[in-house]
Amino acid sequence: MALKVLGISTSPRQGGNSDTLLRQAIAGAEAAGAATEYLSVGALRIAPCVECCACARTGSCRAQDDFQGVFAKLLEADRLIFATPVFFMSVSAQAKLLIDRCQCLWSRKYLLKQPFFADGPRDRRALVIAVGGSKSKKMFESVRLTMKYWLDATEFDYVANLFVNHVDERGDIAKVPAAMQEAFRLGRELASADVPKPQEPTTAEFFGSPGAARP
Repeated sequence: MALKVLGISTSPRQGGNSDTLLRQAIAGAEAAGAATEYLSVGALRIAPCVECCACARTGSCRAQDDFQGVFAKLLEADRLIFATPVFFMSVSAQAKLLIDRCQCLWSRKYLLKQPFFADGPRDRRALVIAVGGSKSKKMFESVRLTMKYWLDATEFDYVANLFVNHVDERGDIAKVPAAMQEAFRLGRELASADVPKPQEPTTAEFFGSPGAARP
């Protein structure tokens, strides 16, 4: 059975740089034989968490909006590719809305001790893509930390990052062909069931002038 790969774009603009890299990674996953789905959070109606704490009792979010559909897809996925632009050194507002609403999964795992799956833990892996316009080499530190704890709560093993710096205007990512190629490679690798999980997330970082990769 083909692995299910869910690609989530949290860019406020369709066809933006992080969105473009996500589609490349999805294409790589398809090349590996995965069943893929693309989802744009910016097109959905997702309200912020209001910290009502209902999920601490039930393990479910009581707010009814488009999050419920995303929630189901997150649990169905074998692999996740999560893409965000960087704003003020962190994930986008659209990304944070989704992340915060997953407090219900944190409650289910850590407060209620409820298993996510009846057949036990599964091999679920995630790739994170982040793109920003700053030249700062610290730009991705907050993204990395946020995703580490969110992926733990949603029971995905955090296996890889693709970070691209100094890319801002729509279409600029096309000037960094090495990053486009890396997105395809990472997507294909993510969807290859025989690739062993790394102990720590591997990271491909592109900094400075377009095409210049940081070793």
